[in-house]
Amino acid sequence: MIQTEDLSKQFGDFWAVDGITLDVQPGQVLALLGQNGAGKTTTVRMLTSVLSPTRGWARIAGYDVVQSPEMVRASVGVLTEQHGLYLRMTGAEYLDFFGKVYRMDGATRLKRSQAWMEYFGLAEVAKRPIGQYSKGMRQKLALARTLLHEPPVLLLDEPTSAMDPESAQLVRKAIASLRSEQRSIIICTHNLVDAEMLADKIAIIYRGRVLTSGTIEELKRKLLGPSEYELRVRGEWPHITFDLPPGVTSLEAGQGGPRFRVEDPQTANPALLRDLMQRGAEVVALQELPRTLEQVYLAAMAQVHHD
Repeated sequence: MIQTEDLSKQFGDFWAVDGITLDVQPGQVLALLGQNGAGKTTTVRMLTSVLSPTRGWARIAGYDVVQSPEMVRASVGVLTEQHGLYLRMTGAEYLDFFGKVYRMDGATRLKRSQAWMEYFGLAEVAKRPIGQYSKGMRQKLALARTLLHEPPVLLLDEPTSAMDPESAQLVRKAIASLRSEQRSIIICTHNLVDAEMLADKIAIIYRGRVLTSGTIEELKRKLLGPSEYELRVRGEWPHITFDLPPGVTSLEAGQGGPRFRVEDPQTANPALLRDLMQRGAEVVALQELPRTLEQVYLAAMAQVHHD
């Protein structure tokens, strides 16, 4: 649904994007992570045919961004950081205006506008000028406009920005439900909670290039190493000497008990537990220590600065 190969954009002597290759299948969510100026916004502008690539190519829903710009724009819904809301319009007028831009008939415009305003809790303010909306309400209205023409591809820049926790949860649920409808979604965000909750794949961008990409679990293993587990036993930890199974390394004990680094938990953990219990340890739990996307991101940035 979203494909790029060596996608690049040069401004003068500066390469804002330099060789980005992406592949987002129907039903997948990709989160683009990176510092300000990393090239995320320029990438999105090329994916929407606003900018032409200097090198490489991109296709949206099968349409080339250079050869078929009108079909590309009809196939995407874009939520930009600056929403471009017309503050003198009411919310209902704003959605109706964009429905006309997308050449939707009057009945369809009304039905979809009302449905999305209702979904995002904006029905009661539909006839109020947008200038009177809060930041969170404006964000939800912009997202409703993004979804109005039911595009197969969504490009969302900070979709939960300026929202209270309840509204942010509502937006996350909307994005998750849209994924299940076989849409492909790219989220550009600094909110690592959003990325961890929603994304099937992560791509970390630095200075116009993809540093690393993959599922969150793949990146955790790649950048943080094997999983770590903490053992909890009833009472005091018995000083038991035993040979660790292959692929298990003993670590410094944590607050809860001894810790281990495990290469292959499916194989090693059952063997470890059997041996411990045979030697008299009353095991309460062998728990994987949580590792966050923030740790993954910081590890990727540390590698760049180290190199």
